[in-house]
Amino acid sequence: MLDKNKPRVLGIVGPTASGKTWLGVELAKKYGGEVISADSMQIYKGMNIASAKPTNEEMQGIPHHLIGFLDRDISFSAADYVRLANEKIADVLNRGKLPIVVGGTGLYIDSLLENVRFSEGGSDEEYRRELYGIAELNGNEALHSRLAEIDPEAAEGIHPNNLVRVVRALEVYHVTGRKFSELKKESRTIESSYDSLIIGLNYRDRQKLYEKIELRVDDMVCRGLAEEACELYENGGMKTAANAIGFKEFIPFFRGEESIEACIDKIKQETRRYAKRQLTWFRKNPRIQWIFLDEFNKKNKILEKSEKCIANYWNI
Repeated sequence: MLDKNKPRVLGIVGPTASGKTWLGVELAKKYGGEVISADSMQIYKGMNIASAKPTNEEMQGIPHHLIGFLDRDISFSAADYVRLANEKIADVLNRGKLPIVVGGTGLYIDSLLENVRFSEGGSDEEYRRELYGIAELNGNEALHSRLAEIDPEAAEGIHPNNLVRVVRALEVYHVTGRKFSELKKESRTIESSYDSLIIGLNYRDRQKLYEKIELRVDDMVCRGLAEEACELYENGGMKTAANAIGFKEFIPFFRGEESIEACIDKIKQETRRYAKRQLTWFRKNPRIQWIFLDEFNKKNKILEKSEKCIANYWNI
């Protein structure tokens, strides 16, 4: 709800390959803003291609925050993100700029802008180690399937390769006997500190999004995705950061078990599935104002539509 007494924060969300980076930069130029990333993989050092970090050319001189600051073997929670993002937002506001939160990690966006707070739910380190052992022996999908049986709603919003969150959801259920998704619903009890507008980018025709995804993957491969994955693999970095699509799919190629073409096809498939999960998450937020990209044939029209959303919401 509009509240003139709260600081304004603009959010831009949507599935991968929908053009969030471009729109964030354009609106930052228009309204004197700075971008705060809300991407769970862009936080890590390296991994520039796989996580689709914006290049200097794409940033066009607009400051971008919370990108490439964390070592690849360090876990990072939604609570960690909210703490750092709030600090960045305060800093941007203090300099008279508009914070623009851009990303596709729905948990980060909701936790920050909707003020979602999760109960800690206790912990059981021995059980947690047991779960990681199961994943190591049987693969991440085995744990995700277990979560889907216990808490289908939570499983729907967590990618199977986001092992940290899958394990945490199972651990919370084990310790408390309560579903992770139930705790999330109960967490929306404290009003947000921000007057936030969230613009979502999507396609009405899902096939058009999939075509964009395939083109993006092909471009990433041309820019050295396999080489980037190989460096990570050879240096033993396939831990938390390797949950990024575009790394684990190359492992069979590095081991001589599959062709590189088969691995690239798998990346495209997994990216399509990830986009579907992103959209499933974002559709649950009724506050998102959607812009359907297949209704516009030029970028300037998308920008005009975004500006109208902002003008109508904030009366500016």
